[in-house]
Amino acid sequence: MAGAIIENMSTKKLVIVGVILLLFQAFSFMVGGLIAPSPTTAVHYLATKCVDTVKTHHKGSKWFMPWGPDQCSKIRDFDEAMAKRIEANNIVFAVHIPLPNREMSPWFQFMLVILQFDIAFKMQNQIEDGSLATMDVGLAYRDSTLNEWTEMAHSTEHRKLSCNFTATKTYENEGRYYECDLLPFMEVGSVAHKYYLLNIRLPVNERKKVNIGIGEIKDIRLVSIHQNGGFTKVWFAMKTFLTPSVLIIMIWYWRRITQMTRPPVLLEKIIFALGISMTFINIPVEWFSVGFNWTWMLLFGDIRQGIFYAMLLSFWIIFCGEHLMDQTERNHFSVYWKQVGPIVFGSFCLFIFDMCERGVQLKNPFYSIWASDVGTELAMAFIIVAGICACLYFLFLCFMVFQVFRNISGKRSSLPAMTKARRLHYEGLIFRFKFLMLVTLACAAMTVIFFIISQVNEGHWHWGGYTVQVNSAFFTGIYGMWNLYVFALMFLYAPSHKHYGDEQSSVKCLNADQAGNSGEDIQLTTTITHVDGPTEIYKMTGKEAQE
Repeated sequence: MAGAIIENMSTKKLVIVGVILLLFQAFSFMVGGLIAPSPTTAVHYLATKCVDTVKTHHKGSKWFMPWGPDQCSKIRDFDEAMAKRIEANNIVFAVHIPLPNREMSPWFQFMLVILQFDIAFKMQNQIEDGSLATMDVGLAYRDSTLNEWTEMAHSTEHRKLSCNFTATKTYENEGRYYECDLLPFMEVGSVAHKYYLLNIRLPVNERKKVNIGIGEIKDIRLVSIHQNGGFTKVWFAMKTFLTPSVLIIMIWYWRRITQMTRPPVLLEKIIFALGISMTFINIPVEWFSVGFNWTWMLLFGDIRQGIFYAMLLSFWIIFCGEHLMDQTERNHFSVYWKQVGPIVFGSFCLFIFDMCERGVQLKNPFYSIWASDVGTELAMAFIIVAGICACLYFLFLCFMVFQVFRNISGKRSSLPAMTKARRLHYEGLIFRFKFLMLVTLACAAMTVIFFIISQVNEGHWHWGGYTVQVNSAFFTGIYGMWNLYVFALMFLYAPSHKHYGDEQSSVKCLNADQAGNSGEDIQLTTTITHVDGPTEIYKMTGKEAQE
């Protein structure tokens, strides 16, 4: 009767497999830390104040360049505008992305732009509570300095100001700047063109209360964030390498299962589904984004990642449930609907939130769900519900792990009744199950720890003569870790070709003798992959089982 490879593999071979996986894990961290540059680059821009006449303003097709041969007519500040009697409606804030003598590249993958207002304090023009800044924004592109600008997007956007004036509001402090929060401004899911141009207007309409009570805006600053081309190439190469690796082990795993004389059991199915979700993430469709303007790649990536994590969380629940050893017949997905339901619901909430944000940005890159009070409340509701589901999941998973470990400890009392060979076999199974659970917890902990580290450090450490990019190591290391985890699951839980018929026959005879002498019936089974489906490590009936 065949068990899983993890049951029948010798300890020496298991240690060798573990060492090989650890070496690959270390290599995945080193690829990001020593080879790849920082994942993203942030570039700061100060908007140029261009002057637009009423005549060209109504045409709506003129784009204002901040520099170059066809640069606009500029002013230094608003005092100069007042001296020249230039109205606020005729001032256009222009930003060219990238900086002069540089080009954007499809390898940058995405472009996120954050906005910040420089607002000076004036006693007669203070920022009112709950004030909204209304912006008429346009985005254009071109691939050559000789080409005309082509409009990519145009929209009227509103952003709620959240500013704090730290000094006392007196005439002596006029001219000091408010401390204003950064505002989400634009996100583009593909950088398919070399040059981008932003034109921002702040129209003023006293009758409609448009841009009234937003203070005296002096400047507009933008921060453009994009993925580094060097990191993108390393990331794509890693995905290209891992895709066939996981795909091959997945095909091998399922082929071994189909060769069995029984149908696959639930645990084998969920491991296979986990392999499919990992392969879905690995497939390097991002290579096409270099040649095609696929703005939906960010949304597609979020969906792929969400499917994998939902499948991973479901796997942990089912894996623990199939090892509870409480004499309950499971092996059916319907048994776990109460546990898997919150995972599906939480994932669906995050999917809706993502569609409300990045789904709309496919048509309007300036849209942000956080820009309005209703959108903010809706987004917070989705995040809170998903967070509650995550907390409930974590608590229930801890409870199931505790139950499994408690039941395993309770069953140890039957081990002395076995032969030495079988006792060592089952002790090994118990140890390997506990070890796998600890590895699982370690993987989850590593994900959280490296995420926190990537948020609080400066992004790199100096180690001897090398510079280690911590953020890059986080991305490649955690990505490699989950691939190795799924790879190890499919390898170790594939059906083994080893058989123990002679030994089991002798054990059955021994058990029959013991049953005849003591009046107790002891039945032994191995784990997971027997012909009868997933079973406990061992079952006991009689007085000891009742205890």
